[in-house]
Amino acid sequence: MKPLRLALCLPLALTLASCSILGSEQRDPVTLYAPYVRVAPSADWPTATWTLVIAKPTAARVIDSLRINVRPVPGELQVYRGAAWVQPATEMLQDAVQRTLEDSGRIPAVAGADAGILGDYKLVMDLRRFEADYTGGSMPAAVIEVNAKLVNSRDQRVVASRTFLQQRAAGSAQIADVAQAFEQALQAATADIAGWVLVSGNGDPKTAR
Repeated sequence: MKPLRLALCLPLALTLASCSILGSEQRDPVTLYAPYVRVAPSADWPTATWTLVIAKPTAARVIDSLRINVRPVPGELQVYRGAAWVQPATEMLQDAVQRTLEDSGRIPAVAGADAGILGDYKLVMDLRRFEADYTGGSMPAAVIEVNAKLVNSRDQRVVASRTFLQQRAAGSAQIADVAQAFEQALQAATADIAGWVLVSGNGDPKTAR
């Protein structure tokens, strides 16, 4: 399924381009991309008896923005012109993981930290990479790297920690194909993280009950 695209004229301060409301200066509109992530629960995901709070993921400022990053050569980071995400990368990651766990039916309750709910465990994520990378080739690949920690809320003990890396090659250098590769990579990373959270929480000898 291809990511949702919307062509809109948005303020320059919020996106990569703008449209003049007076009509005297016309600039290119911005196309917004919204990866659509839906992950079906795997048969090997266990059922939890504990609850989970997902903290807002952290990331470097250049990653946590509406801009779509691309690395044409090692050591150089640019952005796609005339294109943007509908949400910052950290919000897309949190929403995807939370929705996947909520819809899985394998956990009693899961919520974001801003919901004011106290969970038995807390999921802390650091988004390290969210970019299209050419890696010396002619076509880019969407690269998503996330370090995740599952913390027992009772004693603030780190139950498990793992770094997840997913890459998906784009069908072409066109931004629409790059956005679709991001959707595939985000879906794969989300599936890995959700399954790992359930297994790790159940494997904690001091699992909250």
